[in-house]
Amino acid sequence: MARKNLLAGLTGNKPAGITSAPPAASPTPMLTTFAARGAPGSISRSIGDLAAKATAAKDLEARLTAGQVVVELDASLVDPSFIADRMTIADDDAYNALKAAIDREGQGSPILVRPHPATPGRYQVAFGHRRLRVAMDLGKPVRAVVKTLTDQELVVAQGQENSARTDLSFIERARFAQSLIGLNYGRDVVMSALTVDKTTASRMLSVTTRVPPAVIDAIGPAPAIGRDRWVELASRFETNTAPRGLDELVGSTSFRAGSSDDRFNQVFDLLMTDGSAQQSTSKPRGQGDRHDVQTWAPAQGDTLVTLKHNARNCVINIDQRQAPDFGEFLLRHMDKLYSDYLDARRDT
Repeated sequence: MARKNLLAGLTGNKPAGITSAPPAASPTPMLTTFAARGAPGSISRSIGDLAAKATAAKDLEARLTAGQVVVELDASLVDPSFIADRMTIADDDAYNALKAAIDREGQGSPILVRPHPATPGRYQVAFGHRRLRVAMDLGKPVRAVVKTLTDQELVVAQGQENSARTDLSFIERARFAQSLIGLNYGRDVVMSALTVDKTTASRMLSVTTRVPPAVIDAIGPAPAIGRDRWVELASRFETNTAPRGLDELVGSTSFRAGSSDDRFNQVFDLLMTDGSAQQSTSKPRGQGDRHDVQTWAPAQGDTLVTLKHNARNCVINIDQRQAPDFGEFLLRHMDKLYSDYLDARRDT
């Protein structure tokens, strides 16, 4: 089904009993571009990409809310969408910056809601969940456009608005796609909601099908991890088979203390070092076999060193928050440590 047709029904009337607030004028961002080479050029192109994304998101919101009256709603009367698009809405720097800006300057762009289909007097968000949360945190009403939307129209508007931004990571968008399939929407709706082609939609669904949900939950949104690395990670999983050492890694203190991107990298390194899930689970292990993951902690403290290894490779991870210079210390004393190692081997 074409995206144009899916959005054709995004019209609605202003509900009775709501006080209108004048819409705030939104300045049109302008960006001067120039040709450059090397690192300055990359930075300029990145800034240009971000600005283009922000402009596209504002343009899309403007189209979806065009001709409608912006009203102020009690934020406590507005419920989230029936389908989640974010794995977390953490108090990160971006959220705190948004909160500070709205507190200082007011809410510039309205959110889009519909009358709640099951609870009279309440509303449901199509897009603008973070702006809604800011309004609730600040104890302010939320500026919104109210439209009568079907479930399908809501998820398409929600997905397209988020796809126009840089906020959502690949795995969050992939999970959104999987949720749509789980609710019996077709792939045409997935493609329209996320503005992706058939191949990209298939890759998204392949990742969420092959990587166990518990592993995705443990890793989190991983904002810096793109499609290719998630696809490569998914290729290492066999159905209903967990690689050796994965449970120990995910349950470790150092894993939980890391950022979401770091947690992805730890899982990725474990699977890459181990070859593949099938190889690691089919190889017999004897009495003297080494474990894939070992950890060490000082007598008074949490896990400081995580050792991941197989017959060919060994990777040492040091929690630098506990011991910022411990890695450099090891390197400075490596000659003596290696000499002690050789002496120990000769003694055996």
